[in-house]
Amino acid sequence: MSINTASAAAAYKNTVRAALPTGGGGSNMPGEPSFASLVQQAAQGAIDSSYSSEAQVLRTMATGKTELHEVVTAVANAEVTLQTVVAVRDKVVAAYQDIMRMPI
Repeated sequence: MSINTASAAAAYKNTVRAALPTGGGGSNMPGEPSFASLVQQAAQGAIDSSYSSEAQVLRTMATGKTELHEVVTAVANAEVTLQTVVAVRDKVVAAYQDIMRMPI
């Protein structure tokens, strides 16, 4: 059974929308960010980390002015970020599958 991330996120959004008395997908408390904005910020942080690592490697290759340990550190940070994103995705998919198995 193949489940993509978009359908899992859509199912979560529909569940939250149905559970909230206001019918919205956002936070009930003023000033609190919504779940979607938190996920978007986390995804943007992961993308920025990846771009930073790639830029560091390109600078080293193009100019040779960057220290090797800085490149290794940037690549390691990008790898940790990718592992975190994959772990979160796996948890979201597992939660979605658990929800789909629940009896109605």
